[in-house]
Parts: sequence; structure tokens; C-alpha cells
Amino acid sequence: MNINPVILSIPIYFGLILIEWIYDLISKKGIYRLNDAFGNISNGIFEQITGVFLKVFTIGVYVFFYDHFRFFTVPTTWPYLILMWVLVDFFYYWAHRKSHEINLFWMGHVVHHQSEDYNFSVALRQGALQKVFTFVFFLPMALMGFDPYWFVFIGALNTVYQFWIHTEQIKKMGWFELIFNTPSHHRVHHGRNPKYIDKNHAGSLIIWDRMFGTFQIEEETPVYGVTQPVRHWDPVSSHIQPFIDMFKDMGHVKGFGNKLAILWKPPGWLPKSSGGMRFPPEVNKTNYVKFDVKIA
Repeated sequence: MNINPVILSIPIYFGLILIEWIYDLISKKGIYRLNDAFGNISNGIFEQITGVFLKVFTIGVYVFFYDHFRFFTVPTTWPYLILMWVLVDFFYYWAHRKSHEINLFWMGHVVHHQSEDYNFSVALRQGALQKVFTFVFFLPMALMGFDPYWFVFIGALNTVYQFWIHTEQIKKMGWFELIFNTPSHHRVHHGRNPKYIDKNHAGSLIIWDRMFGTFQIEEETPVYGVTQPVRHWDPVSSHIQPFIDMFKDMGHVKGFGNKLAILWKPPGWLPKSSGGMRFPPEVNKTNYVKFDVKIA
């Protein structure tokens, strides 16, 4: 149980990125830009390095609640492990959804959405602070008595599953899409077209989005990225700039209550006295140009 599926999968990740990149060179589809891919991988490395202590902390809190406050002790049999998979994905859905609907939580997740491309390298682009805002969503599993070791293991498998859905090379998948998250569903999630924003929050099971009203089928090809695209490849700035922008909003609005509300309201919210909600604009594909400064 000391095996971490995410760590073991790293060579597979880079192998698949290499295969997809070579295929892109041969097919000349242009889904890979080395500068953007470099930015994605740099953010992944930054998250892994800076996230060590946060991982220890969040897992430690889970263990603390399990040891001192659990109501039951769930046996580690196959039926319960399957149930744990379903519950991990259920709570992931809500953690992920609230990471889009609460501005402060968005600060931990926005990094993952900053790439204007969509390929396997995007899966590695993760926010270093995301666990700080989302780990509390999984504490009910500790109270229910699900073993911490198996929780970490299955949570890691859920993360591994989500790697392969970050590609444009796999199209529609028929009946599979009724139950499971797929590249088509997740392309929608990464789109910044207004109709696609805050849709398809699933981890591995798309049933949660269908049940709770956040499902959107892929229609036109999404335009990827965030509504205010980043103009650099720097992983540190990628994490810091969203906070700077949020604090600027807090500084511009009047009233302590409004300043606090910016933390808990959806991204883009401002009080009516400051102009009101800033809804995402439609994307004009005729003049849309990706940020593409070359790297040495």
C-alpha cells in the first residue's frame, strides 16, 4: 500500500505525451506547441515540488478525523472498495464544482485551465494550492470509516484516470459517454465559450453532472483557456497573478462585506455598485489568436 499510482504513472504520462506529440508532427494538426507544453509541464513540476508538505497535511487531517471521529470502520473488501471509488468520485465532483463556483477556491484551480491548447501535457498542469481548498470535501469519508491508506490509493487512481481525457485525438465514444467521463466531455470543461464554462466537473463518472444539472454535450469545438488568458509561460506567475487580480478587485469595491463577498462569490462577481457580474464574453474565432511567444 506504499505504492502511489500517480508516481508510478509518470513514465507512462511522458510516454503518451511523446507519442501524441509525434503523431501531431506527422498529422500536422497543430495541437502541440512546445512553449505551451513546456509551460504545462513546468506547472506540474512546480505543483509536485511545492505540494509535498500540503499533501502530508491534508492526509494527516484525514487520518486524524478517521482515528478520532469515525462512526464506523468500513472493511476493505472488494464491494466496499468499489463503493469507495464511487464515493471518492462523488466528493471529487463537488470539490471540483465548488472550485469553479467560489472565487477563493478558483484561485487554487485556475492554473489547470490556463493552457490555450488541449493535449496530454495539460493534464500535468495543476495548481499547487488546490488541495488546501478541496481536501475538506473528502472528510465525510473519514467520518464514515473508510481506511486512509485505501482512500489515498483510490484517490490516486481517480487522478490517473483523468490523464487520458485530456486529448483531442479521441472523439465521441458512444454508450461509454453515458456513464464515464471522456475526452469529449472534458474538452467541454476546458472550453471558455460561455456555454461550456462551469460544465462537466466529473472525475471518472459523468453521472454526477447529469444528475446535478451541470452536464453539457460537446457541440462546436471549444476554445480553450481562461477568459483572461495568461501572457507568459512562468509557473510562479501563473499561480500568483490570479491572487493579485482578486486582491485588486477587493481593493476597488466599497464596503467590508463586499470585499469579503468577492472571496465566496463566483469568479467575475462584483457588487452592483461596482458594475455587477462580469459574465464571460463570447469568443470571436475569426480574430482570436493564442499567446505564442517563442521560447529559446
